Amino acid sequence: MATDKAPFEVPEQMRDFAEKSVDQARKAFDDFMSVTQKAISSAEESATAVQSGAADVQKKSLSFAEEHVDAAFKFAQSMVKAKDVEEMMRLQQDFLRGQMEALGEQARDLSDTAAKAAQEAGKAVKP
Repeated sequence: MATDKAPFEVPEQMRDFAEKSVDQARKAFDDFMSVTQKAISSAEESATAVQSGAADVQKKSLSFAEEHVDAAFKFAQSMVKAKDVEEMMRLQQDFLRGQMEALGEQARDLSDTAAKAAQEAGKAVKP
């Protein structure tokens, strides 16, 4: 009696369907980001000196969100191409590790930007 189990394989049709779905979702997100960035640019044009610091924080936050969504799409694409469960587990572990590192760096960057914005706003308010 053999104890070897055949590895679970994701059917190619399912991977193709998933890949097309990811591509469509990416396009929809890219269109959303384009509209959002245009709206932020319009809002920035009317910003005052005090608001410019908030605009910097807002831009960075949007940029970070875009980076995370892009990473998630890349992760999804790699998952639908995975040949077996072991590869899926490795991909998920790598993705989570990368996201945690990115979050740490982004939190420091956002904190520095917010502190600078608060400092600049304080200078603008002083008589």
